[in-house]
Amino acid sequence: MFRIHPLAPAVTMSGLALALLFSAVSAGDKDAATTDATAKPAAPAAANLPVMPIGTAAPALNLPGADGKTYTWDDYQDAKAIVVVFNCLSCPVAKAYEERLVALGRDYASKGVKMVAIMSNDITIKPDDATDKLKARTEEMKYPWVYLVDSTQDVAKSYGAKVTPHLFIFGADRKLAYSGRLDDNPDPEKVTTKDARNALDAILAGKAIQSAETKPFGCSIKWKKENAS
Repeated sequence: MFRIHPLAPAVTMSGLALALLFSAVSAGDKDAATTDATAKPAAPAAANLPVMPIGTAAPALNLPGADGKTYTWDDYQDAKAIVVVFNCLSCPVAKAYEERLVALGRDYASKGVKMVAIMSNDITIKPDDATDKLKARTEEMKYPWVYLVDSTQDVAKSYGAKVTPHLFIFGADRKLAYSGRLDDNPDPEKVTTKDARNALDAILAGKAIQSAETKPFGCSIKWKKENAS
């Protein structure tokens, strides 16, 4: 029997493919985040920064997009809520959640919700996350978001982002209302709690979020040497 880590397969994968993927991830991405109490942090400095507390105002935004434009919060000023997701292309967990994240963005766009994806990995460690590849994938999948590039990793540090994917949802007042995971299981057939959707529904209805903080799981952000010590 293989040990299932909290790392996910593509949505259409069979049970055997699941086993092979979990095995490959375990061997190939040893610092992927887990829920195991014995898991080691990916790096001693940036990886251990505290996650932004609920109620914190959204940090200033001024990042280049993979499309060549620069984005600030002014580009999202009419949004009733903003979903910021630290994400990438290289992580198996991010790949497994890709369709669910796309569905989230499309389902809530008509309700005034906008999404922002931020890629903070060191591309010397993960070249598959280079800007040209982000642009190509965005066009291929028709993402309902723009991929922003956090090349200094300062934005990831300001949020206390840990893994990919890691979600931060801001209400109309641009204060943090939810942080954590998209849902409670990387295997879509085993999901029992759709945390991010529940949070958005509560925000749009003007109600309190029952679980405003959840523990994200995925692959650790790949920190640059100067941010990892």
